[in-house]
Amino acid sequence: MRHLILLFFCLVIVSCKDSVVKEPTTSTEDLRIEIATPDELYPELFEEVQMGRVFADSKTFVDCVPKYDAKVINEKFAKGRSSEAYDIVSFVKENFDEPISISSDFKSDASLNASEHVKSLWPVLTRAADKVDNKSSLIPLPNKYVVPGGRFREVYYWDSYFTMLGLIEHEEYELVENMLDNFSYLLETIGHIPNGNRSYYKTRSQPPFFSQMVKIFAEAKGQEVYKKYKSALLLEYEFWMKRDENFPFEHSVMTELGILNRYWDRGNTPRQESYKEDYELVEEAKAGEKMYVDLRAGAESGWDYSSRWFSDGQNMSTIETTDILPVDLNSLLYGLEKILLDLDEGGTLFAERLKNSMERRKRFIAEKCWNPDGSFEDFNWIKNKSTGIKSLAMVYPLFFEMVSQEQADQVAETIKNKFLKPGGVVSTLNHTGQQWDAPNGWAPLQWMTIIGLDNYGHSDLANEIAKRWIKINEKVYKNTGKFVEKYNVEDMTLEAGGGEYPVQDGFGWSNGVYLAALKYVNRKN
Repeated sequence: MRHLILLFFCLVIVSCKDSVVKEPTTSTEDLRIEIATPDELYPELFEEVQMGRVFADSKTFVDCVPKYDAKVINEKFAKGRSSEAYDIVSFVKENFDEPISISSDFKSDASLNASEHVKSLWPVLTRAADKVDNKSSLIPLPNKYVVPGGRFREVYYWDSYFTMLGLIEHEEYELVENMLDNFSYLLETIGHIPNGNRSYYKTRSQPPFFSQMVKIFAEAKGQEVYKKYKSALLLEYEFWMKRDENFPFEHSVMTELGILNRYWDRGNTPRQESYKEDYELVEEAKAGEKMYVDLRAGAESGWDYSSRWFSDGQNMSTIETTDILPVDLNSLLYGLEKILLDLDEGGTLFAERLKNSMERRKRFIAEKCWNPDGSFEDFNWIKNKSTGIKSLAMVYPLFFEMVSQEQADQVAETIKNKFLKPGGVVSTLNHTGQQWDAPNGWAPLQWMTIIGLDNYGHSDLANEIAKRWIKINEKVYKNTGKFVEKYNVEDMTLEAGGGEYPVQDGFGWSNGVYLAALKYVNRKN
C-alpha cells in the first residue's frame, strides 16, 4: 500500500511541476563548478581508511589535505598495498596532511569577561579568502568567513545566521557582508548553499536561513541590502521549490493542501564524514538506500540527530526524515516567501503564487501540525498524521508570526511547564542519547524561542529563558575558559554530551546568541 501511495504522489508531482513557484533568474550555468569528493578521488583508499578507522573521527580523513595529485596517490596505493611493509596508517601520514582543530588550542585570557572573550575569538574563528586547491575537499570561497570551531573547519550554513547576530553586535559589518557574498557565490556556482563548503556536503543544504541573514544585515545597514541580494534569494527559493524529473520527490512534496517541503539529500550512500557509522547502522538495521537518504536528510535538518526523525521516538534505526514535513522548514520558507513578496513590484503572477504558498503554509501549520495540548508537531505525509514528538521546532511559527494569539499562548504554556530548565530550554522532552534531544540545549533554539515568545507578548518568559541561557554560558566559560557547541540545560553541574562526536569548543553560534541574548535582557530589564 505504501508503494502505491508513493507512486501516486510521484505521478502527481511530475504532472504538477509546471506549477512550481518560479521567477525568471539570470542563468548561472556558466558559473557552475564541480568539485570531486574524497570517495570519487580515492575510491579504494577512501573505503579502507574509513572502514579501518584510521582516525577516531571519520571527518578527519575527508578534511585531510593531499600532498600529491589523486592520480599519484592512487598509483602509490595500488603499488604499496601489495608490499609486506605496507601499513595504512603510515601511508596516510606520508601522503596527507591532517587538518587542524580550530580554536581548541586557543588560550583564553582569564581577565576578560564573557563578552570580551567572544570578541577576542572572532579573529581565531575567521578564515581568509580561500586559495583554489583542487586537491582539497574544501570548496574555496572568495571572501573571509567565520567557522564554528573545533572539528568544524569550514563555514556552515545555518550556524552562520546565529553567528552573525554576534558579529552585528560587535559591528563586524564587513565580515557579515563577506559571508553573505560567499553564500551568494555558492548559490550562483553550486546552485544552492551546501551544508558546509566541502565537496562531500554538496548533495544537501541546511535550514534556509539566508533570507534571515539578509534581513538582520538590512536592519543594521539599510534597505539597499535587499536589492543587492535579491537574485541570490530567488536562487535559494528555486532550489527548495524546484522539481526534477530524475528526482521527483526532492524537497517539495505535493499534499492535499498543495506543495509543502521536507529535508532531503540526493545521496543514497553513507555520508563520507560519517562513513563507517552510517554503513554499520544501515547494515545492522537491515535497511536499504532509503535509510541512507533519511540519515543524510537528518543532517540537512541541522538536528543530527533527534527523536523528531524516529518513528518510535527513541531509536536511530527507525529514522524516517524524508517522510516528515517539518514545522521549522516550512516556517523558514514562509519567511523567505514574505521577503520575496515584499521585494516584488506587485501584481505579478509570481507575487500571487507567493501569497498562495504563504497561506498554504499557515494553514498547514495551524491545522495539520497543531496539537490541542499546546504544541506544533512535525507531520508525517506518508502516514498522514502528526509524528507526536514535541520539540522546540514548535517556536518557529511564532518567530515568523504565522499563528493565532491563542495558539501562541498555549505554546508559551507548554514551553514554561515542560521545556524550561535551569539552563534554558531543552530541545525535546526525550532522553535518547542523541545530541538534539534532552538534556541538551542549543544556542539557535534558545534564540528562536526568545524571539518567538516575544513576538506574541510573552516577554517575561522570553526574558527568563535568556537570563538562564546567559547564566549557563557564563558558568561554563568561568570554569573552562570556553564557549561550547551545546549545553546540558537540565543539570547545571555538567557539560553537555551525546551525539556522534565530543562536545566542540569555539563556538560560532553560541558566541552570537550569547551576545544577542545579553542585549535582549539589557533592553527588557
